[in-house]
Amino acid sequence: MRYVPFVLVFAATIAYSATPAAAITNGSDDGDAHPEVGALVAEKPHSDGTWAYCTGTLVSPTVFLTAAHCGERNQKTAQVSFSHHYTRGDQLYAGRYIPDPRFSTDSDLHDMAVVVFDKPVTGIRPAQLPEAGMLDRLKADGKLKSAHFTPVGYGALSPAKGEHGSQAKEGHGEQWHYTDTRRQASISFENLSGKWLDLSLASNEDGSTCFGDSGGPNFLGGPDSHLLVATSISGADDACKGTNYDYRLDKPSARQFLGKYVALPEAADSPADLR
Repeated sequence: MRYVPFVLVFAATIAYSATPAAAITNGSDDGDAHPEVGALVAEKPHSDGTWAYCTGTLVSPTVFLTAAHCGERNQKTAQVSFSHHYTRGDQLYAGRYIPDPRFSTDSDLHDMAVVVFDKPVTGIRPAQLPEAGMLDRLKADGKLKSAHFTPVGYGALSPAKGEHGSQAKEGHGEQWHYTDTRRQASISFENLSGKWLDLSLASNEDGSTCFGDSGGPNFLGGPDSHLLVATSISGADDACKGTNYDYRLDKPSARQFLGKYVALPEAADSPADLR
């Protein structure tokens, strides 16, 4: 069964309920633009014949970052594919699945997990991680208001976007296609809070994450960016057309967990490129 639980964001943080992010809607095929983005692959196919159930990003040769709510209770291992379009028989990388121990299904806080591989993944350059407090400094400099972000994931598509012979699947009030294909979109800045980066569809050219992109990256900048600043956690509606709520990776709450598994930059060598 594809794991897409209903998650509530703390009222003190966001004043309404949200559903887990999962699919790139109104986006385009990512191709080989972000080979560091991979899919968590189930042990058995879903009812529609697809395999991916969440998304994540290689952040070091041995560490894959995703969302804690993607895992089952007491899950110890996970398998990851970096294929642009996963097909049974493609290479899989198995590793230890480790959620942030502070995570609770009662809220979105600390919704992070890593898959730690026994051997380094070769031939793929890991994503770049932000230095501490980077988004706060960009906001103070007035650079975030016009910034665009690039979410990437393996989640569902609207029926009109189906490809690779995918089947429609009922759920969340609409039909969705799952294609096991990595896709990307562009999305605009809306707001920045203590732990969350809010991104919205400010124009007809913007896309969104939806059911199946949970744990996937939001890169700061255009489609060629590899600067991972937040992970997809939840959205404002079941139609995947509203605000996305993404967990910031530049804040102490995220760095405390992630720093146990990967070296984190403390200060930027140069200003972030927001093109």
